[in-house]
Amino acid sequence: MKHAIKNSVISGTGLLLAISLFIATIILANTALTTWRIDLTQNKLFTLSKGTKNILNTLEEPVQLDFYFSQKAMNDFPLLANYGIRVRDMLEEFAAHANGKLVLNIIEPETFSEAEDQAVASGLRTVSVNATSDRVYFGLVGANSTDDEKIIPFFQSNRESALEYDLTKLIYNLAYPDKRVVGIYSQLPMIATKDDKTSKTWTIINAITEFFDVVDLNENIEALDEKVDVLMLVHPKKINNKTLYAIDQYLLKGGKAIIFLDPLAEQDRAQPDAANPQIMPILYSYLDEILEKWGLGIAKEKIVADINAAMRVQASSPRGPQEIDYLPWLRLTERNFNTKDFSTSELNLLHMGTVGSIEIIENGKMEIIPLIESSKKSTKLERDLILFQRDPSVILNNFKSDEKKLLIAARVRGKAESVFPNGMQTDDDNEMVKDDSFVADGDINVILVSDTDILADHFWIREQEMLGVSVPQPISNNGDFVINSIENLSGNTDLISLRGRGKYSRPFVKVETIRKKAESKFREREKELQVTLEETEKKIRNLQQEQGNEKSYLLNNKLTAEIEKFRNQRLTTRKELRSVQHDLRKNIEKLGAQLRFINIGLIPLLITLLALVIGIYRANKRI
Repeated sequence: MKHAIKNSVISGTGLLLAISLFIATIILANTALTTWRIDLTQNKLFTLSKGTKNILNTLEEPVQLDFYFSQKAMNDFPLLANYGIRVRDMLEEFAAHANGKLVLNIIEPETFSEAEDQAVASGLRTVSVNATSDRVYFGLVGANSTDDEKIIPFFQSNRESALEYDLTKLIYNLAYPDKRVVGIYSQLPMIATKDDKTSKTWTIINAITEFFDVVDLNENIEALDEKVDVLMLVHPKKINNKTLYAIDQYLLKGGKAIIFLDPLAEQDRAQPDAANPQIMPILYSYLDEILEKWGLGIAKEKIVADINAAMRVQASSPRGPQEIDYLPWLRLTERNFNTKDFSTSELNLLHMGTVGSIEIIENGKMEIIPLIESSKKSTKLERDLILFQRDPSVILNNFKSDEKKLLIAARVRGKAESVFPNGMQTDDDNEMVKDDSFVADGDINVILVSDTDILADHFWIREQEMLGVSVPQPISNNGDFVINSIENLSGNTDLISLRGRGKYSRPFVKVETIRKKAESKFREREKELQVTLEETEKKIRNLQQEQGNEKSYLLNNKLTAEIEKFRNQRLTTRKELRSVQHDLRKNIEKLGAQLRFINIGLIPLLITLLALVIGIYRANKRI
């Protein structure tokens, strides 16, 4: 009896010690191991990138970060509180890699305190979290040695995948306050004008302004000189010789540029000529004089279509509203990008619309490095078909692959000749004039993109309401591609490795493959049915025309038999069409059932079996 009581006491004491050790381990881990993490995400979203480390290791002047985090007030909101802890942990890791050049202050501002006054004065935003109207702060204020300030007013949880990028961008802008200059010349309404109150600056311009000083060259093309680090040329059309000459000389003198041309710019608001309203306005852009010197061309009347990258859109059909692949709009993924080039190496998704194809007319004249290409299941559609055909299914039914990749964006490098070998002709007379700095040839470094719609908001931005504020949220890497390209041309690549790390979408690739195969089969059957309908109706019309009084009885019988034959054929084909649709749903449902079984049934079953094996092993060991 005493022995049993003694064993019971020992067992109880051991249990208490085990619980105490468990609690102590948790407390120790929470206090001493907060920066220890294992990143199991596919894209290593929570591991500092090489670009971040480079920026932190090369800080020359100290940067101070004040992190305002109302942790106690967020106790009723665990998701927000946990995100705050993650931000704090990442900031501490930043400080650990900065060799003492990053001073981090973690502040929990109390109500009516001096810290709260500082937070308000810095422009941080607050939100109310309970009925007593307690305000919480969750923002960052950064300052450099010259008292420049940058802030993140409130960390948005929906930007968690871009957290490292946002923090590094803030530190980079403080460490390098002297921004490079980007000159923008565009014949699209990208920059809001003072005269037009309805105009709105595009998000891509606002994004570029975060990193560069932007100069609007539409107002003064003569400002395009050596002070402009990168020229962004968008949708040039009907440009005069003065502008063309300025661009030509800038490039030949070593100026860098990213050029956007388009066979059909959907954002071009050009209206038909009032005198000739029947004539379509020019919606394409061209730079033929310069491209010819480079041995390149972009057809003005051809649009790239890629069955593997077609964007899904809502369209009406005889069977009601349905989703359908719209060939002129492209949803491009990693397989379409050059993974070895800085501009595209970190991208995972681009949205583009009615793009052109860059053609190499003269091989060997320039070094052409592909950046973005279509898949081999591509062709070039007539632009007029896109302009006047509103039914996506008609475009889809007429698709026939050319079985070759089409070049959409490329880096162009090499020695080029001037468009004006003898100088520029003056407006006053026919005399050719050369300025003192005129060059007849020079080495160029240009990124050429055969689309302008990639810049438009609705192709890559969705507005979301966050805490009462409308926040633009990217749904693709369009902005990242543009800024990566400008940074690369201007000589900086550290921030490029951070962009595009978080997936904007994680599609079910297997489901998408099943759907595309089924829809392809469905379209083929639809075509066959349409041919059958046309042939039968033609036969019926011929029979009716040949019908006469003498043979009316026989022909009527023949017509009735032909109609009955067609009806049976139509019913059979419709059954086959329904069967294709049924197989599509069946295959997707089967795949879904398999995934549910693996996630819900198989894993718990394996754990249970493992526990049973361990239990049996221990029982046998005691025996």
